[in-house]
Amino acid sequence: MPITDAAAFIRENTRIQTVPHAPEVSLWLADEVTPIWRLTEEELGDMGLPPPFWAFAWAGGQGLARWLLDHPHEAAGRRVLDFAAGSGLVGVAAMKAGAISALCADIDPFCGAAVAMNAELNGVALGFTDADLLEAPAPDVDLICAGDVFYEGPMAERVLAWLTEAHGRGVRVLVGDPIRTYFPKSGFDLLAEYEVPTTRELEDSAVKRTRVWTLSDAPEV
Repeated sequence: MPITDAAAFIRENTRIQTVPHAPEVSLWLADEVTPIWRLTEEELGDMGLPPPFWAFAWAGGQGLARWLLDHPHEAAGRRVLDFAAGSGLVGVAAMKAGAISALCADIDPFCGAAVAMNAELNGVALGFTDADLLEAPAPDVDLICAGDVFYEGPMAERVLAWLTEAHGRGVRVLVGDPIRTYFPKSGFDLLAEYEVPTTRELEDSAVKRTRVWTLSDAPEV
């Protein structure tokens, strides 16, 4: 069942909130997981959907946003891809840090509207694509940011191979992750560690230790 008005759905079921670990950014966010998840399934006429990632500021994305805002040289003057963008939080942070463009990519049918609304809310311009970028080499950008993408095994393998290929072409890769189950045990250099406020509905604790990494240039041994 197609979405009749994704923006109206978002306005009715979320509210504007400041991102806890990146208060320079505000987003349309839900207060609780279960109600918005159920309403999303009803709106799409499809049960068993994954969580509505666009409706929450996940720990990895918050860590990446904080890193970009504190280290604007990472994004300034660069073309940025916010992969698996969800709300577009990282794309917003990249633009606030001086990126010349930020493309948000996500296959969730609500994400296009969420990204557009959050871009307007923060006074930035964001591009959006709902294409599955893993089906081809990464687009021609200077920086790829990927938050909270290592939560499921086969997906993690695909993402790591895709990011590694992009890194091999000279693309800077930043990853935000609170050491989820399928985060790689090697191949990354640690840039920062944060204590990110979250919720027990989303995570296993109210504060999640979250790390920002970059793909390593060092050869595997």
